[in-house]
Amino acid sequence: MKKTLPDALPLGAEAPDFALPDATSGKVVRLAACRGPAGLLLLFLCNRCPLVRLIRRELAMLCREYGARGIGAVAINANSGTRPEESRAATSAVAADWELPFCYLYDAGRHTARAYGAVCTPDIFLFDASGRLFYHGAFDEARPNRRIPVSGRLLREALKALLAGSPPPPDQKPSVGCPITWQAENGIAGS
Repeated sequence: MKKTLPDALPLGAEAPDFALPDATSGKVVRLAACRGPAGLLLLFLCNRCPLVRLIRRELAMLCREYGARGIGAVAINANSGTRPEESRAATSAVAADWELPFCYLYDAGRHTARAYGAVCTPDIFLFDASGRLFYHGAFDEARPNRRIPVSGRLLREALKALLAGSPPPPDQKPSVGCPITWQAENGIAGS
């Protein structure tokens, strides 16, 4: 499992814009269309990652819950096209099967993942209403093959602090998960 790098997008940084196709509709979606009035939860996911599969139900419930409180959400597959199970068609099927309450976008060139400093899936970024990074970290402590239940605790704490007008959590646990697959034509070889 990979952890986020310390040189990822720093807290307080503005969310980089993007224009990516939705895996289901093919419609190009921009950052502004994903924001809610209270903030944005941006999730780098992939279809085959065991940790993403483990948290997906709780993540969808959390996004529905906080969507009702003004937090927009969007997922981006930065491993799109690297394997058949990450293709646009497979990503579209996963979005329907997992009943994701947000767009699941397709980042074939991995340019958006690079702009955010994402290195693994799930990699979670929470932005405030002004589009500034408030939280970048893990969903919770649950991992495949551990007996810790999926709760979304760490992300929930960050969301509660954001909505309460409190400062960002001081101790943000790095995201862990499957590495984003970088291809040589993107200037980074390997994963």
